[in-house]
Amino acid sequence: MKKTAAFIGALAAFSAMFSTAHAATLEARDCWVRAMPPNLPSSGYFVVANDGDKPATLTAADTPAFGMTMMHKSENKGGTATMSPVASVDVPAHGTLQFAPKGYHLMMEEPGKPLKIGSTIPLTLSFADKSSVKVDCAVKSAATLGK
Repeated sequence: MKKTAAFIGALAAFSAMFSTAHAATLEARDCWVRAMPPNLPSSGYFVVANDGDKPATLTAADTPAFGMTMMHKSENKGGTATMSPVASVDVPAHGTLQFAPKGYHLMMEEPGKPLKIGSTIPLTLSFADKSSVKVDCAVKSAATLGK
């Protein structure tokens, strides 16, 4: 009986350790969203850090503050600026992925209500392994160029 109890205790401790280690693998930070007039799309930016040993694949972003949130990438090809949707983006192992102006970003359409500068909105990032990370995003002026 004592061996069974010791085994169950060790298994519980291992499970807790694994859950904590897995939960700490991905972190989102520095999230912000441009406050735009309701008839115009907004954009969102953030950093995802992956301290795990394997790359993670970001597959979606969602917020109740907007009816539609899509991942896009802006590029400059031969002096012509282009923007296209992306289905997924990899976050390298022991690295970061930055969504920033003139690069990867979120296109956010159909706001539920006007955004107030200085407030925050919740954002959930979803990954191919079915995990998710939540982050609060600061609402900033449309003229903001960085964090």
